[in-house]
Amino acid sequence: MTTWVLLRGLMRESRHWGDFPARFQQAAGAGRVLCLDFPGNGQLHAGHSLSSVEAMADYAHQQLQTQGVSEPVQILAVSLGAMVALAWADKYPADLQRMVLINTSVAPHNPFYHRLRPVNYAALVATMLFGSRSQREQLILRITSNLHTEEQGRDIVARWTAYAQEKPISIGNILRQLLAAMRFRAPPCSDKVPLLLLAGERDKLVNAACSRKLAELWHCPLHLHPTAGHDLPLDDAAWLIEQVLAWQ
Repeated sequence: MTTWVLLRGLMRESRHWGDFPARFQQAAGAGRVLCLDFPGNGQLHAGHSLSSVEAMADYAHQQLQTQGVSEPVQILAVSLGAMVALAWADKYPADLQRMVLINTSVAPHNPFYHRLRPVNYAALVATMLFGSRSQREQLILRITSNLHTEEQGRDIVARWTAYAQEKPISIGNILRQLLAAMRFRAPPCSDKVPLLLLAGERDKLVNAACSRKLAELWHCPLHLHPTAGHDLPLDDAAWLIEQVLAWQ
């Protein structure tokens, strides 16, 4: 039975995938799709977020046993989740069959001003730390997504705000996750597990140059969406699924 594990990014939880897991499972013919929440997010929002990406990889490794998964899994991961996938592949390569990493960036291979575009610094600090939940979700949508109408945007923000109210993430956990992302250093190569990179050319959060650099360094395929942003599963799920299936 083929098992896919889906990993989200900073401050996100399983519900932020929307209907993507069901669509992906049907299209890929996957036997099982697991959407993992990390401590501090979603169902685990009351706990403390882990302060290192390596610890998150350890947690994901343990979850396979908890979920009764014995065969190697395939991973589809976004942003911080993709960093976790890289650490997971480095520490526990036998767990993984292959990885699809979306709009990721890692030190020391990508400069900080590509990993987080400077134009976002002030708004992120002010809104993440001092804004309301609605303001926070509006900002996240604005800088991570491109391909939605104004009406769709209002619906998305309302849904995400409801998630934040039901399973709130604390300021401390936001800072722990940021610290983990900042401290993570990727392995010099990524040849233990087959890897596909995907990125949005119009990502307003992370420069697509990060994925280009990683593809060049690690000699792995890269496909770029010409208009999508950071949240590729939200902006164009059909394109994302098509790229994964074509790689199979």
